[in-house]
Amino acid sequence: MQGLPAGVRRFLMAACAGLLAACAAAPAPLAGAGPCGDVSGGPDVPWREVAPAVWVWLPAREAEVDERNGGHVAPTTAVIDGGEALVIDPGPSHRHGLRVRQSLRCRFGARVVGVVNTHAHAENVLGNSAFADAQARGEVRIAASGPTIGAMRRRCPDCLRSLVERAGADAMAGTRIVWPDTEVSAGSTLRVGSRTLQVLDVVLAHTEGDLLLWDAASGVLWAGGLVYGRRLPELAQGSLRGWLRALDRIEAWPVRHLIGTTWSTAGRGADAPPALAGTRQYLRRLHDGVWQAMDAGRLPQEAGLLPMASYAGWAGYRERQAFNVMRAWRELEPLWMDGGRAPPSVAEDVGR
Repeated sequence: MQGLPAGVRRFLMAACAGLLAACAAAPAPLAGAGPCGDVSGGPDVPWREVAPAVWVWLPAREAEVDERNGGHVAPTTAVIDGGEALVIDPGPSHRHGLRVRQSLRCRFGARVVGVVNTHAHAENVLGNSAFADAQARGEVRIAASGPTIGAMRRRCPDCLRSLVERAGADAMAGTRIVWPDTEVSAGSTLRVGSRTLQVLDVVLAHTEGDLLLWDAASGVLWAGGLVYGRRLPELAQGSLRGWLRALDRIEAWPVRHLIGTTWSTAGRGADAPPALAGTRQYLRRLHDGVWQAMDAGRLPQEAGLLPMASYAGWAGYRERQAFNVMRAWRELEPLWMDGGRAPPSVAEDVGR
């Protein structure tokens, strides 16, 4: 540079100084997320707009976990406002969560500030793994109810092994269990940008602690695993009658969009989202069928005790119908034995 005219030297030195300053000021890329042209683990997320500021990534089809879907059998949702994003049910794996995180940054210019686990099932919570680094830096808070946190600590190690077997080691690569750090309960609020979401309740229904999360601005209610489409409801760790009471509670709210294991939108007028009625109908038939079987002197271990053939085409029927019958029997038998007569009808009993 010594041989250059003084004016040229001054110009080049100023340009270099400006370039260095720009580099110093540029934000560092998010840890765990690659450049926007290199989406981790697949193409960009096919978000669908539920309502202004609310986006959902739905499974390709209603199915059980297998290697074709990599464990993605439940919706992942994002609420975006003011350059921030809240992720609800981040998915089944580290790879899935990274795709969510990177897509929100690249497509929407949004930084994830919070994650919500609605209930303790592996396909909903293991995506926490993709946010572990930001959680460690205090940039992301992962929220769940107390019962869900407890259930995760009891079951997640086994659930992770099970999901690796069913979804495949490749889909689950890098996935580790990341615990929630924020406990929420009925009345808690979660903020993203200028938006506030409210926890309506935590109920014993599908699992030990199903979160009902409400966004009044959009009329969206998140109900975790409480509402199904054409996939057989899973009565695992929860309560059949508690589940029916929870659905009654949901119906009382002015819900426009309901997000459970599916996305269901209310019709015109006062009609509730149709998935609510479909889930309730299955559970009522299960309840009444088991009670009638007890009245008839049937035994719970009988093969094909309650086939409910009209649901045979639903995903998960073969895997879960017999289990649901056994689980319902175990819950209802003490009531049946208490005087040997039917309790009040489900329609009268729910909501009390």
